[in-house]
Amino acid sequence: MTEIRILSASGQIGSGFMESSFARGISLEPHVIACDGGSTDAGPIHLGSGKPHFSRPGVKRDMRLMMLGRNQINVPLIVGSCGFAGGDAGVDWMLDITKEIAREEGLKFRLATVRSEQDKEYLKRRYREGRITPLHPAPPISEAIIDRSAHIVGMMGHGPIEDAVEKGADIVLCGRSTDTALFAAVPLMKGAPAGPVWHAAKILECGTACVVTRRRPDSIMAWVREDHFDIEPMDLDSRCSPQSVASHTMYENDDPFLIPEPDGTIDCRGCRYEAIDDRAVRVYGSQFIKSDRLTIKLEGTESVGYQAIIIGGVREPYILRHLDEWLDAMRNRFAARVQEIFGGRVGPNDYSIHARVYGRDGVMGKLEPLAHEIGHEVCILFTLTTPDESTTDAMAKTFAHFALHYPIPEWSGLISGLAFPMGPANVNIGEVFRFNLNHVVTPEHPLEMFRTELMEV
Repeated sequence: MTEIRILSASGQIGSGFMESSFARGISLEPHVIACDGGSTDAGPIHLGSGKPHFSRPGVKRDMRLMMLGRNQINVPLIVGSCGFAGGDAGVDWMLDITKEIAREEGLKFRLATVRSEQDKEYLKRRYREGRITPLHPAPPISEAIIDRSAHIVGMMGHGPIEDAVEKGADIVLCGRSTDTALFAAVPLMKGAPAGPVWHAAKILECGTACVVTRRRPDSIMAWVREDHFDIEPMDLDSRCSPQSVASHTMYENDDPFLIPEPDGTIDCRGCRYEAIDDRAVRVYGSQFIKSDRLTIKLEGTESVGYQAIIIGGVREPYILRHLDEWLDAMRNRFAARVQEIFGGRVGPNDYSIHARVYGRDGVMGKLEPLAHEIGHEVCILFTLTTPDESTTDAMAKTFAHFALHYPIPEWSGLISGLAFPMGPANVNIGEVFRFNLNHVVTPEHPLEMFRTELMEV
């Protein structure tokens, strides 16, 4: 191996990149093109519901450019965590988009889907065998929790992706995967050194998040060689610096120097970052510490019911002076109204009402150091959740009116304490979920948790 070139189209498919930047990357003849498709950043909703995060038109635009670029130079194209959460629904969604583009552009290729959604019976067996262990902070786990999960995915490393490419796939659509694995698989197959490969992959996976001044998501390339890698943004008006690359190495990590992967740890403790010129950076000293066992992280979600939101502004000085007491009294008094409406069929343990106060501590909650410095107005976001969609709707409609006219001691007549910015005041957002797994599985074989299907398109 003399040099392996890796092109990252963008930090996330659907977030966009400049055509000129990507075209420059293709002209440099990378050995692989890759783009991440998701994460857990947006919470459990996408895994729980199976609905994607980005728009179909946005994802299709990016995928079209990547497929056409791949077709020019005939190298593998890899997309990970399809549909954002990487469940089977996300892979199917991405597969449909890919086939549609192929029909429209007259493209022919071999495609692999690598699915990461897990069989519950398999997981319960591994749990009984003691092969599922918690990560900190992990919620309690049991077979019942596995059973009631809406969807569970395993986060694949490079092994299943390598397997798909070795079987001849030109395009690989992955379920949930580590961001780095997408960029590391092909270079490792070609014999590139693991340390520079994995560290370069860590920088590439977020696209141009490692540049000095980030204007927008865009394309970036790495050149991996025997004892170092180079990194350079494809937009000639963007630049990396040693500081910007080093700082991104620490991004989203529990430890600033040790970054875990399914089969080992990226070790950046001895790295040296040097400017090649005013745009590109060279990194020496990256190491990869191979683990004695493979572990696959599990991400699972379960339903917590159906939710509605109500947004209201408050500017009344008395209410602001006694805001918590006013909100607590409102919720307590509403319990009696619930009994009237449902005739005792819905009790206090069957629903929840939370109020988040923006302008005081809505963002940071109990960690907000300036919560006592409340201004002249606040926005209150109420969330109302019950196990049943029709119950949620009925309660939200009632609570919106109840809260609007909830009295204050300083006024004996009718008061309207909330200003609703929209109508109707309540918005039903549907089924909501929570994460219920933060654990790892130790499989017997690197591919046993993943299902690969090859097809001619």
